[in-house]
Amino acid sequence: MGNTTSMFGFEGFAKLLILFGIVLALLGGLLLVVGKIPFIGRLPGDIYIRKGDFTFYFPLTTSILISILLTFLFSLFSRR
Repeated sequence: MGNTTSMFGFEGFAKLLILFGIVLALLGGLLLVVGKIPFIGRLPGDIYIRKGDFTFYFPLTTSILISILLTFLFSLFSRR
């Protein structure tokens, strides 16, 4: 019986690795697409400071909008 439980453990781990691979592929594709959207990262409220060789950038407004969008999507798909 010890063999069957370890086999199920490997099966579950394999499914988890496949899921992580799919999620990483989707995130990679999303990053490719987001770079081509002209207003992402340049919204009013995004903080951009440049002084000489020092540059500080914090996309505050963009982060808030992405957070709102993801919250809406997750709440939409998590309802049963």
